[in-house]
Amino acid sequence: MYAVIASGGKQARVAEGQQVHVELLNVEQGTEVNLTPVLVVDGDTVLATPEQLKGATVTAKVIGWAQGPKIDGFTYKRRTNQRRRYGHRQKYHVIEITSIKKG
Repeated sequence: MYAVIASGGKQARVAEGQQVHVELLNVEQGTEVNLTPVLVVDGDTVLATPEQLKGATVTAKVIGWAQGPKIDGFTYKRRTNQRRRYGHRQKYHVIEITSIKKG
């Protein structure tokens, strides 16, 4: 059984026991989080419409946080001595999927 969840404008395929990186959720470490499933697949049955997914839930536990890769950027405009360097490193929450229920 697996599900496709939506979190932070992105979707991810998850199964029970799997660890996933999602956008920051404004919760403390160790708390339980309910995520919105977009699709639930259990063998031959596929739940995809809003009526079918009404009672479906995906529960996860926040384990900690991680950082993505460093992104270095450089902008300039020629002949004007305008140069700017910048960097960014995205932060993520690491969650572990504890249960997937069809409802």
